[in-house]
This record gives sequence, C-alpha cells and structure tokens, in this order.
Amino acid sequence: MTSTLLLKQRHTLIQQQLQADGRVLALDLARQLDVSEDTIRRDLREMAAAGLCQRVYGGALPMAPDGGTLSQRKHESPERKASLAQAAVSLVREGQVLFIDAGSTNLAIANALPQLALTIITNAPSIAMALMERAEIELIIAGGRVDRRAGASLGPQALRTVERMRPDLCFLGACGADVDAGVTAFNYDEAEFKRSVAGASKAVVVAATSDKLGTAAPFGVLATGLLQHLVLEADADAVHADAFERLGVHVLRARK
Repeated sequence: MTSTLLLKQRHTLIQQQLQADGRVLALDLARQLDVSEDTIRRDLREMAAAGLCQRVYGGALPMAPDGGTLSQRKHESPERKASLAQAAVSLVREGQVLFIDAGSTNLAIANALPQLALTIITNAPSIAMALMERAEIELIIAGGRVDRRAGASLGPQALRTVERMRPDLCFLGACGADVDAGVTAFNYDEAEFKRSVAGASKAVVVAATSDKLGTAAPFGVLATGLLQHLVLEADADAVHADAFERLGVHVLRARK
C-alpha cells in the first residue's frame, strides 16, 4: 500500500512540475524526490503509456493536444488560425511550387494565399477543394486512401507523388512542436508521409498555435535543425520562440 501511495504521489508531483515548467528532466526529478533515475524513468514510461506525458531524451514533455478529426478541428479558433495564415503566406513568392499538408491551420493558409501564379501540391481533399476555383493555381493532388481523422491521403500512392517533386516551400502540419523534440505527430503513417515530403522540400514552414508549443506527440517528424520557418501567434511564449531562433529557425509572429 505504501509503495502504491508513493508511486501515485510521484506521478502527481511529476504532473504538477510538467504543468508548471513545461518539461521535466529525469536527473532533476530523481534528486528532488530522492529516488533513482531508473525509478523516474519507469514512472515516466508508465505515465507516457497512460497518455499523461510524452517521453523525450532525458525526461518528458506535456502531451501534444489531440484536437480530434480534421472536421472537428477546422471549426476551432478560426480567428487565431487565420492570423497565423496571413503571416505564413508572406513567405510565398510568384511561381513557386508549394506543398500544403493537411491540417486546419494549413487549410486557413490555403484560403489566405495571394493572387499569384503557383503550383500547389496537397494530399488533403479539403485543401484541394478550397483551391479548385483558383485559375492562377496549378493544382496537383497526391491521392490514394484517405485517412478521415487526418483528412489526408497517407499511403504509398501519395508518397510516390511527393517523392518525385521538389517543392520550394512545404507547409507542414504539426501536432506538437518543441525545440528538443522537434515536430511530432500522433499517427505513424502520417509521420512517415510528413518526413518524406519535408525531406523532398527546399524549405519547411510550420505554423503552430500556442497550445502545441513545448509539447510532443509519439512519432517524430522533423528535427528542429531541419526546420527553416516557424510561424507563431502574436502572444506565443518568448521562451519557445527564442529557443527555436537560437537553433537557426526563422520565427515569424502573427499580428494581434
């Protein structure tokens, strides 16, 4: 009974520290709680299995927010996403080839694109539909089986399409974004597709709402050092913005 109580107490303290500091380190927790690092690592494994945190090298981060299906997410915080989109499209230039990944913020980016001659590749039916009437845009759809939760084609056919292309800019969807964990995703197949398209692109852009900063999902997509542009909300925590900038990421902030 005592060991169970101590275990619960440790988990509660770890959760409280995660909420307060945004991350925990196994070595610091071991010293603070007067237990071994192996005990803390076991605690973090158990908490991660329960969906209470995401383990990263040396410690853990808060779990990335799971907003549900794309159909649900696209109705959440439309003003915030529209503001991010306006900042993101400032990177677009005439004649570029763009890949626009699935996601509610990326759908806002598609809707905010300026009247320029562009080639757009997307694996998201909702983004393709949003651009269908734009005569100045050449539209290419990476097809195949559609994952309804992601709102995107993720299979081999979609991968073959993007592997043959070299987009100037890739607007990559992110479930979590942290300077140590990089860009992460909840779905294995989705993470695999995102890695492939990011690797084929000349530059990668992530537009992230503030709730995704300093969090991680189970599957890695892109290391921070491979990200060129990060678009943040006007009031995003400067600690996160500064950490990304120190690693060479160009950080843009949306207008208030």
